[in-house]
Amino acid sequence: MRIVILGAGGRLGAALLREYQDKFDATGFGHAQLDLAKREQIQEKLSPLKFDILINAAAFTNVDLSESKRNEAFAINAEAPRLLAEICRDKNAKLIHFSTDYVFDGEKRQPYIEDDAANPISVYGESKRAGEKLVLQTSDRHLVLRVSWVFGPDRPSFVDAMITRARDEEKVEAIADKWSTPTYTRDIAEMLPRVFDVDAGILHLANSGKCTWQEYAQHALYCCQRFGVPLKTKTVGALQLADMKNWVARRPAYSVLSTGKYQALTGTTPRPWRDAVADYIERSYSKKK
Repeated sequence: MRIVILGAGGRLGAALLREYQDKFDATGFGHAQLDLAKREQIQEKLSPLKFDILINAAAFTNVDLSESKRNEAFAINAEAPRLLAEICRDKNAKLIHFSTDYVFDGEKRQPYIEDDAANPISVYGESKRAGEKLVLQTSDRHLVLRVSWVFGPDRPSFVDAMITRARDEEKVEAIADKWSTPTYTRDIAEMLPRVFDVDAGILHLANSGKCTWQEYAQHALYCCQRFGVPLKTKTVGALQLADMKNWVARRPAYSVLSTGKYQALTGTTPRPWRDAVADYIERSYSKKK
């Protein structure tokens, strides 16, 4: 199987390329090789290639910056995916496009299923939702995968920031009234091939369970202690969403994704987020004492 991965220099794309290089005929493009904001470059780089699956793990992901750079966010998160979908359709290839839990408004307070109405409350969420629609209207073969709170070794994320602060500072705090599910890039890479042949429209892909950012950070510090990573503080204090005065964009307070559809399609259950975080910290931090 010939696979091309876009966003290969990012947190998710790098993990996918690393996992698939030995299993498939996989190649990747980072931002330096292919800029999704440049339509001509997309055509120039992808049109000559032969591939069965194109995985788009590239995006404009700065939630706050999107508010002031709306045109750029929509160019990369909506218009580029439409072009990718058209290129794939013309090649009789499948596009797997990654989206986000931020397409929801967070009002439900129960895990979101794929058929729940999207109602983004930020420009970033709006641009990603627009991209979903444009991809799916191009071909019913294409697949949109929504993921949440993605972490992994290839680019720092929330969990890395918390660990760094706990190693350097004596006081660490995180938001205690915002819920979702941390999702490990290594697990996404392991789960994804099971749905390569699925024509499911939209599919939620995340580790199992749910937590707040405070709970997520506290578990990470517990894992650090367990694996002998030195810390200056072992406790994470509580902040509220209302405390985040420096945020420009609104974030959904609850964006847990139900993976029931994935489980029904594959017969497998994603591993719990706590186990995934422990695995990541053991691999990435226990040898950096």
